[in-house]
Amino acid sequence: MTIPPFAAGNYNTALNAQRMLASKSSLDTLTTQMASGRTAETYGGLGASRTLSLSANAQVARLEGYGTNITTALNRINLGSKSLQTLATTTSTLATSIANGMANTSSPAARNTTRLTAASNLDLFVDTLNQNYNGTYLFGGRATEAPPVASADSILNGDASGAGLKAVIAERKTADGTAGTGNLGISAPTGTPATTITLSEGGNAANRANFGFILGAVTSSNSTAIGSAVVTAAAAPTADLTFGTQPKDGDVVRVSVNQADGSQAFVDYTARTVATGAANEFVIGADATASATALKTALGTSKIAAAQSQTPPGVAVSFTGGAAASTALTVNGLPNDGDTVTVTLGLRDGTKTTLTLTARTTSDGTDPSVFVIGADAATTATNLQAALSSTVQGSATTTLAASSAVLAAKDFFAGTKSAAFAPRRVDATNGGFLSNPAGKTMIWYKGDESLTDPRGTATAQVSSGLAVDIGAQANEAGIRNAITGVAILASEQFASTKSLSDTTLSAADRTQALNERNRYTAMADRVTTLFKPAQDDQGITQVAAELSLASAQIGNAKTQNGALRAQFQNTIDGTQLISTEEVATKILSVQSQLQASYQVTSMLSKLSLVNFL
Repeated sequence: MTIPPFAAGNYNTALNAQRMLASKSSLDTLTTQMASGRTAETYGGLGASRTLSLSANAQVARLEGYGTNITTALNRINLGSKSLQTLATTTSTLATSIANGMANTSSPAARNTTRLTAASNLDLFVDTLNQNYNGTYLFGGRATEAPPVASADSILNGDASGAGLKAVIAERKTADGTAGTGNLGISAPTGTPATTITLSEGGNAANRANFGFILGAVTSSNSTAIGSAVVTAAAAPTADLTFGTQPKDGDVVRVSVNQADGSQAFVDYTARTVATGAANEFVIGADATASATALKTALGTSKIAAAQSQTPPGVAVSFTGGAAASTALTVNGLPNDGDTVTVTLGLRDGTKTTLTLTARTTSDGTDPSVFVIGADAATTATNLQAALSSTVQGSATTTLAASSAVLAAKDFFAGTKSAAFAPRRVDATNGGFLSNPAGKTMIWYKGDESLTDPRGTATAQVSSGLAVDIGAQANEAGIRNAITGVAILASEQFASTKSLSDTTLSAADRTQALNERNRYTAMADRVTTLFKPAQDDQGITQVAAELSLASAQIGNAKTQNGALRAQFQNTIDGTQLISTEEVATKILSVQSQLQASYQVTSMLSKLSLVNFL
């Protein structure tokens, strides 16, 4: 190691060189900043600002991720909302078509137009509910990889997996006795003389609990001539429940119970090893018999009409005892022209129909509700019985048939892939409904079955503290009711091509045309109710409104995220980007300093003792 000689001037020379090098380095840095527009090329070069810059960049990256979610969610919601608006418009248009058909009740063409329109709209419903965005099916809940709704043809006519809606409606109509008198027995006059007509509910106990007319009040405007007995109310049979095998924890039994108005409701009971305190559960007993007893105890005073489950455990219902409702009409004398007999019949959808028969001195045979006053009480009773049978049969063909079709369709569309909740099917052998109908009916909806929170089946994280629910399911009540109504109209046929305005119709043709009109009217009333739910019931527009609310939430989050991103970007710009004016000024300053240093250095380098002297 060589130690250079020290002289007083050496220190000043070294210091000057260091200053020149520092200025040169500063000039290089400023030049790089001017060229790149950035304060430094690495976070380390930011000095104390690097932590602030890193944090701001992380926030911006997170907000950009939220932005991507927002874009996807808004596109999905907008497509879903437009789809629902299409369905709402479709049902509104169809409701108008129904109204036109009702306004032109004498026109078979108007009824047929409604049916053809409904068939076309069913295809539209299926296509719309199978809408997808970027490979994600919008109305399948969490099941987003396949179309959630079966084809219109499969819905109506069935497929390899089971029967379609038309078959389900047809068997329900048969069970309801729509081709006859609605399972209502109307006897020929009995007694001496034969003047007493007995009316009674027919069929076995299982059928009486589920199908046909429910006998209500029977009154006469002239009780002296035609006396009516008080209706003997039906005595409900004892319903016994059994299990084929012991249920296991979590097994579900669906029980159909009769309501006071004659309608039915589903109540689902879950088997539990230990009671949890939840509603509608029963504790599994020591064996299958004890478990069945526990289920019946849980049902309390409910009037059991049917039950179904998967197998195992294989629930079954048997009926014993009970009695049919009945009453009697006795013709004690000749009624006056215009006297009436009124019969009120209940339907299984909770509605009632009232039949009025009128006594006349003569009749042209065109009105089945008219009975001719005979020469004596027995003849009058025979005429009354014939008119009563015809009128009840006409109501069975029309009002009951419409009610039957709607109830069968509701059962069809309420069915799910779960064996315990398969669509109800008629037990043609034993009466009532099958206890295990799984695998007999095609399932129209193949998506996510949980209806606890349809919106929650898809979630978009749009900010650090907000996740918006944007899911939807085709089996939601509002959507399901609408497609049910469309499918009913598409499946029903109206055979008569005769118009009631045609004065040359035969009595048989006029009766058929009248029945077709009345059936259409009864069905149209019920379908319109499905399209226009009560205030507290869900409809398509409510689903659309909930999606619109989610869209508004996302829009607000987008605005807030934009404001936050601007703030963080300002922070990033303040730490990472330069001011070109400021850097340019610094460059000029450094350049001036270097120029002066170079000049001084040059002058000093030429200095010698001779020049100094």
